[in-house]
Amino acid sequence: MDRPMSRTPYLFACLLAVLGLGALWHGLGKPVHLPDAASPAHKLQCASYTPFDKDQSPFDQPFRLRPARMDADLALLAERFQCIRTYSQTGLEAIPALARKHGLKVMLGAWVNANPVDTDKEIDLLIAAAKANPDVVSAVIVGNEALLRKEVTGQRLAALIAKVKSQVPVPVTYADVWEFWLQHPEVAPAVDFLTIHLLPYWEDDPHGIDAALAHVAEVRQVFGKRFAPKDVLIGETGWPSEGRQRETAVPSRANEARFIRGFVALAEANGWRYNLIEAFDQPWKRASEGAVGGYWGLYDADRQDKGVLEGPVSNLALWPQWWLASALLLLATLALAGRPADRRAALLLPLLGALGAASLGLWGELMRTNARFAGEWLWALALAGLNLLVLAHAALALARREGWRQRLFAWLEARAGSWLLAAGFAAAVSMLALVFDPRYRSFPSAALLLPAVVYLLRPVPTRRAEAALLAFIVAAGIAPQLWREGLANQQAWGWALVSVLMVGALWRSLRLRLG
Repeated sequence: MDRPMSRTPYLFACLLAVLGLGALWHGLGKPVHLPDAASPAHKLQCASYTPFDKDQSPFDQPFRLRPARMDADLALLAERFQCIRTYSQTGLEAIPALARKHGLKVMLGAWVNANPVDTDKEIDLLIAAAKANPDVVSAVIVGNEALLRKEVTGQRLAALIAKVKSQVPVPVTYADVWEFWLQHPEVAPAVDFLTIHLLPYWEDDPHGIDAALAHVAEVRQVFGKRFAPKDVLIGETGWPSEGRQRETAVPSRANEARFIRGFVALAEANGWRYNLIEAFDQPWKRASEGAVGGYWGLYDADRQDKGVLEGPVSNLALWPQWWLASALLLLATLALAGRPADRRAALLLPLLGALGAASLGLWGELMRTNARFAGEWLWALALAGLNLLVLAHAALALARREGWRQRLFAWLEARAGSWLLAAGFAAAVSMLALVFDPRYRSFPSAALLLPAVVYLLRPVPTRRAEAALLAFIVAAGIAPQLWREGLANQQAWGWALVSVLMVGALWRSLRLRLG
């Protein structure tokens, strides 16, 4: 007669799993303390302002901005800034009056593009606004990154600047990424001062947070000497709080705070003029720039402080909720399994449950900030559902199965090959996207780690031809995606590791025959 298995090791393993989940989420969300950049008594120079709510974009038809929103936004920004920068005249006619109301200056922008009718309309509105509000408008900006977008020539731009300069009583400039000032030297003589964009994350050679400020300082020094005696305004600089890693450049709230606070200290020590990008997160930018495009704000899209300028900052303010959710999923997994099959299973079950709960939580948090369209949300939900099926299958495989547990396990076991093929298909599609079109795509490592580990350790039979093809696609993409991302990209290495595990799981399945 078998002796009953002691429950003490099992309960201890469960406790360790819950505490391990807590350590994971706390490690991701623990507050970081940095020197403050701003306070009510220390206002910063300027911030880019785009007046859209999180449900709006400049592509809306009809195009309607909300005056109450702009009024509330400028009241909030006046607590921390001396001025704002705008990018267009369309719909923003009320900005000078609102800025005056809240004691703000404005660097007023006109949107210049390839359509001469639209451009001329913007220029005329810019001239009229600057002439009518000389007490509020500190400078005007004729175009933003129009050379980068190749929508105008340098000669056309210089002519537009000359037209504006002849009619407004304030300084006139143009704004673009710093390299384009060097590529179009005919523009610099036309402006009163240069406005350069310095965004280390978006550089062709991205700079990580440790090197970002040194890069900014180097470029600013070069421009200050080359174009003297004309002044140089750093018209955009900042760091994203969410999104995919680019080489060594990692988006996070802590990194955004570290960059902004360090930059402000550097700028003030050197007497630089600057404008931070941007005041508020702009979700509409995610469609064209990837998820990272929507997270450059000092405040989120709901106008809540992200902790970028002052006080402790957390990369994951919701970490207690994610710990609770993952702990509940762990407990649900253990309840589904019931009694472990043996002592080995008693140790593996909590470990498996913790892995599944952590993977699903990390995937959920990633999709909460990164999913942009209905199709991406459906993809995220499908992978989450696949993880739940795999987790249930693996948990029941370690359990003493009786009654409904045995019937459920038999149903899952008969379809386990399909779960593996579905995971392999997701890995193959993701790998192809990350090799051929990676710029705006996130790494799905968290969504595919659990099925890769489960079916590597416990191989299941599946259709051989499909499994072999998927294994080949995933394996063939590992080296190219690492080469494209750079060997210093930890997220790319994480995806490479998951891909290796997935290839192993698919390969082991080839040795089994369908019954």
